[in-house]
Amino acid sequence: MTTMSTLNGVDLERLMGTIEAVSAQPALARFQFRAHTDWIDGGHSRTLIQGFHGAGQEDVTRTEPFVVESDEPPVLLGENRAPNAGEYALQALAACLTGTIVYHAAARGIALQSLECTVEGDLDVQGFLGLDSTIRPGYEQIEVSVKVTGDFDDDQLAELATLTRYSPVRDVVTNPVPVTIDVTRA
Repeated sequence: MTTMSTLNGVDLERLMGTIEAVSAQPALARFQFRAHTDWIDGGHSRTLIQGFHGAGQEDVTRTEPFVVESDEPPVLLGENRAPNAGEYALQALAACLTGTIVYHAAARGIALQSLECTVEGDLDVQGFLGLDSTIRPGYEQIEVSVKVTGDFDDDQLAELATLTRYSPVRDVVTNPVPVTIDVTRA
């Protein structure tokens, strides 16, 4: 009998090993991710992402940081050098929903052929500009469309739709998260 070692590009043996390890030692589930951003000019900034703590230890697998640029479009006084932070928030949500569905589908033995996630966010910049205190500075609403193909029946498709509840980024954008901000002199 041949055992399938990957499904949806996910190493099933490692996935099941991770689930078993975290089940046996819940402290391994605690992670701390970090980002460091330097302002460059106007709306342009550069973020470095490298170290994180997870699975009970500091990760050292990233020998070089990921570099993420951010800017604004000209209509918002930027120079289009990169997506703006709000667009990255939509990207983070789309990427997390996609990964969540793929990993959970693999764990359930549901084979996917393709998955497309489109995210749109509506925002009124009067909130950001401080022009109207009744308008929030963030997104007023976010709409997500997921199109998926694969070897699954209607019940499994309905199950795939429920898997988005496990997305960490979906949780962050739908539930209040305590944020502390400390501004000091450098």
